[in-house]
Amino acid sequence: MEQGIKDLIEISQFYGKQKDFVLAGGGNTSWKTAGCLRVKASGFSLATITEPGFAKLDRKLLHEINSKSYSTDPLLREEEIKNDLLRSRLEPEKGRRPSVETSLHNLIDYAFIVHTHSTKVNGLMCSQQAAEKAAELLGDDVLYIPYEDPGYILFKVVEKAVVQYRADKGKDPAVILLQNHGVFVGANTIAEVKAIYDAIIQKLDAAYGPEAPVEELPVSADAAKVIPAVRMMLSADGLKTVRLVNNSLLDFYLQEENFSRISKPFTPDGIVYANSAYLYTQYTGDPEAFLADLQTKIDEYKSAKGKLPKVIFARGLGVMLIADHAQGTDVLYDVVTDCCRIAAFAQSFGGEHPMTAEQVRFIETWEVEQYRSKVSMGATAGRADRKIMVVTGGAQGFGAGIVEELMKHGANVVIADLNAEKGQEFADELNAANRKNKALFVKADVSDAESVQNLIDKTVVNFGGLDAFISNAGILRAGGLDEMTPDTFELMTKVNYSAYFLCAKYASAVMKLQNKIKPDHFADIIQINSKSGLKGSNKNFAYAGGKFGGIGLTQSFALELMPSRIKVNSICPGNFFDGPLWADPEKGLFVQYLNAGKVPGAKTIDDVKAYYEAQVPAGRGCTPLDVMRAIFYVMEQEYETGQAVPVTGGQNMLN
Repeated sequence: MEQGIKDLIEISQFYGKQKDFVLAGGGNTSWKTAGCLRVKASGFSLATITEPGFAKLDRKLLHEINSKSYSTDPLLREEEIKNDLLRSRLEPEKGRRPSVETSLHNLIDYAFIVHTHSTKVNGLMCSQQAAEKAAELLGDDVLYIPYEDPGYILFKVVEKAVVQYRADKGKDPAVILLQNHGVFVGANTIAEVKAIYDAIIQKLDAAYGPEAPVEELPVSADAAKVIPAVRMMLSADGLKTVRLVNNSLLDFYLQEENFSRISKPFTPDGIVYANSAYLYTQYTGDPEAFLADLQTKIDEYKSAKGKLPKVIFARGLGVMLIADHAQGTDVLYDVVTDCCRIAAFAQSFGGEHPMTAEQVRFIETWEVEQYRSKVSMGATAGRADRKIMVVTGGAQGFGAGIVEELMKHGANVVIADLNAEKGQEFADELNAANRKNKALFVKADVSDAESVQNLIDKTVVNFGGLDAFISNAGILRAGGLDEMTPDTFELMTKVNYSAYFLCAKYASAVMKLQNKIKPDHFADIIQINSKSGLKGSNKNFAYAGGKFGGIGLTQSFALELMPSRIKVNSICPGNFFDGPLWADPEKGLFVQYLNAGKVPGAKTIDDVKAYYEAQVPAGRGCTPLDVMRAIFYVMEQEYETGQAVPVTGGQNMLN
């Protein structure tokens, strides 16, 4: 790999990983030689970009764009430019789409160009005094460009200014500031690029003074009473993820008298990711009145803008971020936070200067920006796509296997478990795959009502609702009548039977609210039962009794909840011999059953395992994938409820 490419990757990732400079994969970088320009391709994130993420372009063909004549129609002109940029690719077979600012990168006579949307720079660029303060703070060597629509027209404006700058100063500008947009920094080494950026930020920090730390603030305790309904209001074209947030920075703009400061967009990025306006409302403690008023405001917003809102500032609740998936809400959080910080910084320079209505309209209809948004914010895929699901006992065993499969199939999954260390580690591992859907760990005791309610609340605050609750957590203590103590029996009944009631109670409340707003929406409560719930189990009556009772609950819940399109089913797996329940060398069932003498003549753990495998016509134990196929079945059909579905390899067959 050429040293220039290595340096380009290094500087790209350096700034790409800093949200103060780059949000949502935005910004762009380049490295040029006499005949070739490598520039970040659209849809790639600077934070993680490697060599394949850069489009390789012929500079001779790029120079020809500078002198060509294009249509006077803005949208047609940008389409023509896009096609010429595509034709300049040296490796068209790779399908890389050059950044819209490619011509600017080609124009500036430095080997490396790093363009960012620095929050602190935009505090100046989106202020009333941008032009005069830029010269005052940063000196005469910077080139300031008043706002122009991005694309070819902006390029021609910058080209004219750069040519004049060359004539006046005998060199190219190392810093180009774009009003309501960002900054270009050019140099012949990446060390020089960093030094220039450091100097800019240092001078701005001195002007702004210390920035107040952002402290997390609680959202309304009524979130579960309203957010699932809001999610359904906004899910007409597919299920949405809704994240409710609040902190000391956002709280300032949640006050009605301050909201106007961020009510208009500052930069094109803000429009691309969060629409050209946020919606504002207030929650005063009456869920029904709030939802009725919000529905009216959502309808008005859609009528005016042709689309649904992505950000709702709701005083008394928090800020709602609405996207197709959890990663999208993370992007919105960064974009909204950036907007609020820009507004705060702009107060140092005469107050905020948002984009005009005409400038906004251009961005809203520009294909280039729509493409960038689509690539960055696109949907997931899979049999659980966009669903929000809870799996109790999800940190290990069957539960962990179910969680992994659901993540592969596009669900946002809440891992509920008492083992906080293992559960958080598992969630972090899943999220490290950088999927658009997310895993969240919540420590939960399913036998405690307050803990289950907290689990549901956390699910709603982070994802917006609940589409499927998988009640998987359970315990097993083997023993006959002589060995079983009353305390152990009560504990097993509490976890394996009573906890299922608590989970169904609090989960169904959210599901009913969703169905009230969107009557065609189905949800699922799924109990992971056992083959022991279908047939008695020798010296295991406490476990079998709880599982038998669970099927009774399933059938009863199903009758009660089907009018709200909530299906309730039990999955009854056979033995998961490879999981910790059976195979743990100290507490596993193989050890327990050996010690309890449950298998006549067994002298070793292998004897116990062979005995149980021989009872399965399929000749093996059950796996999480076997269970997952049954879960998908009950989720995907709409005509069946109240069933106990055996997944036992033929060991248990229904009459």
